[in-house]
Amino acid sequence: MAGLFDVSKETILVTGASQGLGRQFARVLSAHGAAVVLAARQTAKLKSLEDEICGQGGRAVAVQMDVTDTASIGKAIDSAEAALGPVSVLINNAGIAVEKPAVDQTEADWDSVINANLKGAYFTATEMARRMIARKQEGNIVNIASVLGFGVMKFLSPYTISKAGIIQATKVMALELAGNRIRVNALAPGYIDTEMNHDFWATPAGEKLTKRIPQRRIGAESDLDGAILLLASSASRYMTGSVITVDGGFLLT
Repeated sequence: MAGLFDVSKETILVTGASQGLGRQFARVLSAHGAAVVLAARQTAKLKSLEDEICGQGGRAVAVQMDVTDTASIGKAIDSAEAALGPVSVLINNAGIAVEKPAVDQTEADWDSVINANLKGAYFTATEMARRMIARKQEGNIVNIASVLGFGVMKFLSPYTISKAGIIQATKVMALELAGNRIRVNALAPGYIDTEMNHDFWATPAGEKLTKRIPQRRIGAESDLDGAILLLASSASRYMTGSVITVDGGFLLT
């Protein structure tokens, strides 16, 4: 059964790989044999991760990519494929959030979140799909959504809207690309403890939110390892248009 989740023949591009979930995805996919392309705007952190993976015997290359700039997307994929060969799997992870009441969100706030989370993910996926189609290559796109694409919380309106859009984009792309042997699925994490939000979970608000989760704990980054391996590997070969939630039961509440 271990071979079912084998990604050793895959070249996998991970956007937003400089920190948080993207960095964890790159590490676990590399540990299971994939060649990984590390893409983000912050190249210093990417280089550190590239050195770490290569130092452990893996294959990795860091490329600068700004998903809000379509020219940057194409240039980054060109660099990646020159170094490691055709990308077969895209982990579409880059994204941001601006936390404010809806009435205080500015046009700039809206644009920054929607451009990174929805527009950027959409055009990264379509650029990747065009290349796969041109090569007549079987492909796999994994969009990183969120449980907040299904349910909502206050003060994150552009973020929740963007993640709902990612879920719909996953479904329509899956439908359109199935005939080209390209699968498109999504992973929707719940609340995960990362370096960006770690301190929040020890606050009264963080403790209150934790109590709303049926498992009564915040997820660890490693709690997503199994799901990302499923979606990135041939274990999910008959899945397309699916959205997997990993949230400790949060949506049930």
